[in-house]
Amino acid sequence: MNTLQRHSAVEFWAPLQKSENRESWTVVLQYQDEGEGPWLVDLSHKSRFDLQDSKINEFSPGGVAVPPSPGMSVYANTLLINRMNARQASLYCLGSEKPQLETGTAYTDVTESSVFLALFGPKAFHVTEKLTALDFLAPDKAPPFISQGPFCHVPCQIVTLRRQTDGSGGILLSCSRGYARSMVEAILDSGEEFGLRPAGEDKFTERLDNLVE
Repeated sequence: MNTLQRHSAVEFWAPLQKSENRESWTVVLQYQDEGEGPWLVDLSHKSRFDLQDSKINEFSPGGVAVPPSPGMSVYANTLLINRMNARQASLYCLGSEKPQLETGTAYTDVTESSVFLALFGPKAFHVTEKLTALDFLAPDKAPPFISQGPFCHVPCQIVTLRRQTDGSGGILLSCSRGYARSMVEAILDSGEEFGLRPAGEDKFTERLDNLVE
């Protein structure tokens, strides 16, 4: 019997330091010489779901209520829920375990059909300013919050985790899997002058508690 193997569409071509196999994904934990930031981390192995229902306000995935208004996000129990419109929300599982979801057809697993990246650390927002006109530092929005629109000319969901520009801020970005290569190349190219480097999951995990407001 062949063993199922899942593959991220993201390739960094950086020297590998440490990795592990997790639920048939090869998860990179560390790369060699990750630098002092900013960092770009591939989180495409993290479970993600799309929730669509006309009664979406009645849902509490993982025991967390869906935010009441489009554009709002809420983070609890390592689950990030982003309200997209009147009937739709996206769910990002940032921890190691999947949340308990209500039964039915409202949830669609989009983990393997999309790319999931984290861009954070010193000057992370200097990088984003070169790639989109979306305002991830909007003072009238309380982080975390979701933006929808073009990033590198690609339709994306982007969540501002923390607005600070002192090195503790950053974003999560999700787009269709087919854009993985061009998206990564554009981000790394734009961030080269700021010292942007690929990093493994450990870099994201060790900063998660301080990264999400």
